[in-house]
Amino acid sequence: MSDADQLSETAAVARDLIRFPTVNWGEGRSEGETEAAEYVESYLRDLGLTPRLFESEPGRVSVVARVEGRERSRGALVLHGHLDVVPAEPADWSVDPFGGVVRDGMLWGRGAVDMKDMDAMILTSVAELLRAGERPARDLVLGFFADEEAGGVLGSHWLVTHHPELFDGATEAISEVGGYSVTFGGQRSYLLQTGEKALVWVRLTARGRAAHGSRLIRDNAVTRLAEAVVALGRMEWPIRLTETTEELLARVATILGADPQRVSADELILATGTAAGFLQATLRTTTNPTVLAAGYKHNVIPASASALVDIRCLPGEEQKTLDEVRAIVGSDIEIEVLHTDVGLETPFAGELVDRMVGLLQRHDPGTNVLPYLMSGGTDNKALSELGIVGYGFAPLRLPDDLDFPGMFHGVDERVPLDALDFGQRILTELLRDY
Repeated sequence: MSDADQLSETAAVARDLIRFPTVNWGEGRSEGETEAAEYVESYLRDLGLTPRLFESEPGRVSVVARVEGRERSRGALVLHGHLDVVPAEPADWSVDPFGGVVRDGMLWGRGAVDMKDMDAMILTSVAELLRAGERPARDLVLGFFADEEAGGVLGSHWLVTHHPELFDGATEAISEVGGYSVTFGGQRSYLLQTGEKALVWVRLTARGRAAHGSRLIRDNAVTRLAEAVVALGRMEWPIRLTETTEELLARVATILGADPQRVSADELILATGTAAGFLQATLRTTTNPTVLAAGYKHNVIPASASALVDIRCLPGEEQKTLDEVRAIVGSDIEIEVLHTDVGLETPFAGELVDRMVGLLQRHDPGTNVLPYLMSGGTDNKALSELGIVGYGFAPLRLPDDLDFPGMFHGVDERVPLDALDFGQRILTELLRDY
């Protein structure tokens, strides 16, 4: 019998969602989320709920539903995921990225970790409760959003702006990129996401003189842009620790038996192995050029050239970082801010944090749970505008040698089948009792 013949409901739902190619290129170009949203709506409706579809633009569809809890006087908990995914080049993959392939005990495909796995865990955890005639402890707002991979402008942000009533009474939220395991120092630890760096997406533009490619032209827009791109891409931003990263480093040092006064922050993080893929960028600002555009013919020097740069800075440092970027690239480079989003940081304390930590340690005894500041961002940014405090908690117990951070937006994205079931069990308990 093959792996595919023994799929749990959670894995089967995640597989089905992967098979909808909800690709989002950004800048208004997308395959849309309609089919995936309709699948989710149908699933929720079969549970006796009344989900609603919201179309911000043609094809850009989100789904929201509310589940009544036992203690309706308590604030509601938002469980949310996004339905869109980044592009995948099939030639680079060993499987069809939208085939929902099950192989070697894993589910493969774009969205397997970012984040149709969590979407499936949310759906099947709620289903387990409702089918058993149970109710969650408190009201749940279930959100499956469009457009997260382009900043949530047509998804979570659109809903918060146009339909804030959907989140009435909500005080806390749970979503992606936290609660997953990493192994270092001979121990398994779980990273619980309690914050996110701020986001600033900019376009750099250099202008020069259009001319024949054979001429001596020192005012070349491509050359000028290239210099700015190299300067930003190779900028060594200084380490700046927040309360979250200070606590993380202290706990990492304890696990490794290291003296944090003698070992640098970078050295401590690099010693966490695959976890460093996400953690190293949380210690400082990053400025990564991602897209270049210039010219239209080999022998024509273009009059302009542009580049997109993904800037991630610490919470509250958006304007300061933008001013520093302007100084680095020089006054002759135009900077257009295309999208910004707030940074978040929440204490690693409180009833919900204690409950999440306790569940991880009960289901995987002897493990550590560490707070971390995510280098990327989630739809918790949009919900924070309504005063909702968000965490990353998509619990997954992973093989020691699996480079999970490398799966995000990477090639051959995949998640172990047993990790999906592990996460679904924990999430179901959380909803039942918290």
